[in-house]
Amino acid sequence: MSDDKIEKTIKINKGDIVRLEYSAWIADSNEMFDTSIAAVAKESGLFNENVTYGPIPVLVGSGRLFEGLDEDIMNSYVDEEREVVIAPEKAAGPRDPKLVEQIPVREFLRQEIEPKVGMDVNIKNRVGIITGITPRIVRVDFNRRFAGKSLKYKFKVTCKLIEDAEKVLALLEMDYGTGNGFVPTIEGESFNIVVPDVCKYDQKWILAKYKIVADLREALGAKTIRFIEEYVKKDEEIKKDEEKKVEEGKEEREPEELPVQ
Repeated sequence: MSDDKIEKTIKINKGDIVRLEYSAWIADSNEMFDTSIAAVAKESGLFNENVTYGPIPVLVGSGRLFEGLDEDIMNSYVDEEREVVIAPEKAAGPRDPKLVEQIPVREFLRQEIEPKVGMDVNIKNRVGIITGITPRIVRVDFNRRFAGKSLKYKFKVTCKLIEDAEKVLALLEMDYGTGNGFVPTIEGESFNIVVPDVCKYDQKWILAKYKIVADLREALGAKTIRFIEEYVKKDEEIKKDEEKKVEEGKEEREPEELPVQ
C-alpha cells in the first residue's frame, strides 16, 4: 500500500488536533468570504498582507467552528477534499430582527467614532455592524455575522498531529496566534513551557494563557502546567560586566598620593 493510501485512512475524531485548509462562501450568492490559501485569496480579492496564510490548527469538536463544519470534519479523513453546505441553524444561527437597533449619533461622537456603513463597532460591550446612517440615528445590526445565511465550505485536513509537543505548539497558535519561540517539555502529566521574550510585555499573552491552560487540560490531560520566563544575560552584557570589573580592580590597586613634605 502506498504512503498516499495509508494517509487517507487516518480518520478524524472529536478531540483530535489537526491542521485545516479551507475556503468559505455564502451559499446563496457564492460570494467567498474567507480562505486559508494565499493563492485563492489573491484570486478572489481577499488577500491581506497582514494575514499569515496556511492550514490552521483546529481542536476538533471543541465548539470553536460552526457546528455543521465541525460535524463534517469528524466524518472526514486526512488529505480528503470535502465540500459541505451548512444551514443557518448549524452556522451563525437564525437572524433576529430585534437585534437591529437604532443608536443615537451622539453615542458614537462620545466614543470619538465616525460612523460609516459596513463598519464593525463595539457599543456598550456589544459588537455589531453599521447598516445605515441618518443625521441623528445610526442603525446597527448586532446579529452574528452571517446570521440567517447558509454557508458553503470546501476543506481538507492536511494532517493530524500525533506528538504532544506539536499539539502544544498548535494550541498556542490557536489561542495566542503563534507558537514561534515557545519550547515545550512534557513529562507525563506535567507540562513545562518556556515562553519567548515577547510574552513578558504582551498584554494579549496575559489574557491568552488562561485559555491555553484550559485547552492543555482538556485536549492533552495536563495536570501541572508551568510557563517559564528565562532571563539570559547576553554576550555583550557579560563583556561589559567583565570590563567594569577590570576597571574597578585597577581603581582599587591605584596607590594613594603621598602628601608633599
